[in-house]
Amino acid sequence: MTRWIFFLIFFLLSSFYASQALRTLQIGRWVLPTYWLICAVTLAFIYYQLSNEISVENEFFRTYAIGAYIMLFVFQSFLILFLFSEDIFRIVRAIISFFNPDMGPVWASRRKFVSQLALGVAAVPTLGLLYGIFKGKYNYKVLRYTLTFDDLPDAFDGFQIAQVSDFHCGSFDNRARVQYGIDLVNKQEADVIVFTGDIVNNRAVELEPWKKILGTLSAKNGVYSVLGNHDYGDYYPWDSEAAKADNLTDLVRLQKEMGYQLLRNEHAILEKEGSHLAIVGVENWGTGGFKKAGDLNAALSGLDQKAFKILLSHDPSHWQVEVKEGNVRIPLTLSGHTHGMQFGIEIPGLIKWSPVKWRYPYWAGVYKENNRFLNVNRGFGFLAYPGRFGIWPEISVITLKKSA
Repeated sequence: MTRWIFFLIFFLLSSFYASQALRTLQIGRWVLPTYWLICAVTLAFIYYQLSNEISVENEFFRTYAIGAYIMLFVFQSFLILFLFSEDIFRIVRAIISFFNPDMGPVWASRRKFVSQLALGVAAVPTLGLLYGIFKGKYNYKVLRYTLTFDDLPDAFDGFQIAQVSDFHCGSFDNRARVQYGIDLVNKQEADVIVFTGDIVNNRAVELEPWKKILGTLSAKNGVYSVLGNHDYGDYYPWDSEAAKADNLTDLVRLQKEMGYQLLRNEHAILEKEGSHLAIVGVENWGTGGFKKAGDLNAALSGLDQKAFKILLSHDPSHWQVEVKEGNVRIPLTLSGHTHGMQFGIEIPGLIKWSPVKWRYPYWAGVYKENNRFLNVNRGFGFLAYPGRFGIWPEISVITLKKSA
């Protein structure tokens, strides 16, 4: 309850301060009441949804409650930024005017053009977030990468991997669009499909309604998967540790029934024309308080050190800490986790930006250091904010090439 009181105080103060831009413009008697109505409805919506127990039935509404608050927060933040900048000027002028009455009134009134500029700027990301909810979250993009390796076995020259990540199927709300995305993965006709974790938000039961669709993924060399931080149920208030353990057991069973080969600190060998390639999968390993269940040594146990290895590890911070300069050479690591924060700006060759870069130095796309590659998939689904803008849902298609 204390958290809600602090949240309510913050919400009311920020809402009141941002409203000054509308008050300054005086653009119709209905504008300010409508703004406060939107604030009240958003507050009631998010309080009702977040104070109730999580269920499959209300997951949809919880997500949209969070999305509504995020849009309002972004809108208010831009208004506050402009108003606060103007208020600094007003305070400085007031101090000077206090000692120099000839300058006129101590407190200068707000300038309309500043409020107009603030509203115009605030409208851009707010409308973008709205677009992301209704269109962007299912705007699947196939991103193709060709990666070259000196030590790739000749038989695997041209071998294709389709990577998807972060389904978060508890957030899905459109069966036709999800089916379209899965069909798009299969249309790539990759040699192998890998899924790099976070198949659910919290509980295995979220997967049940989507099991048939997600289970249609198919490749000639199979579908391999690993667990992400959300798959362990760590963010759900279980009645007991036994219930939490049963949930993970159910999730493992469901993936097996879907035809996914779940790798839990182990590896699988693909064979082609007498050559071999190892798919190595670890459980979640992440920095910043995330679960460190991954055991790379266990996953590599019994594997020839010279074998060409592809590591599936949900969190890219694992590559940063243990893999890119590790004693065992792992030429390619495939991760997800960041979602690219589901919001950003990407113009190929010009700009690649998202606020998530301040948390993860490796947050989207292909990176190469120490002659080892990492691909961070932007994710197939969405979480919390029920949309995507600028950072679209991704299907990675990676072609392995042998150096000439």
